[in-house]
Amino acid sequence: MGLDDEKRIYTIIGQNLKRLRCEKGMTQEEFAHKSTYSLGFIMNLESSSYHQSISLGTVWHFAKVLDVDIKEFFRPLD
Repeated sequence: MGLDDEKRIYTIIGQNLKRLRCEKGMTQEEFAHKSTYSLGFIMNLESSSYHQSISLGTVWHFAKVLDVDIKEFFRPLD
């Protein structure tokens, strides 16, 4: 597994976060507040041009905030 593979998984998580957040009708600001993470962190994570790393524990927390299965964050992008 190379650096490109690592960046790819962060991109998948970030884009799925954006999809799930939008499906729940939440703005980035609302989600940041509910998740207790900074708006900048959420914006960086959802950005397709910025490489933001994230822990598995944070992904689990996001799944709880959005009331979805954690697997949803790892769905392949269309």
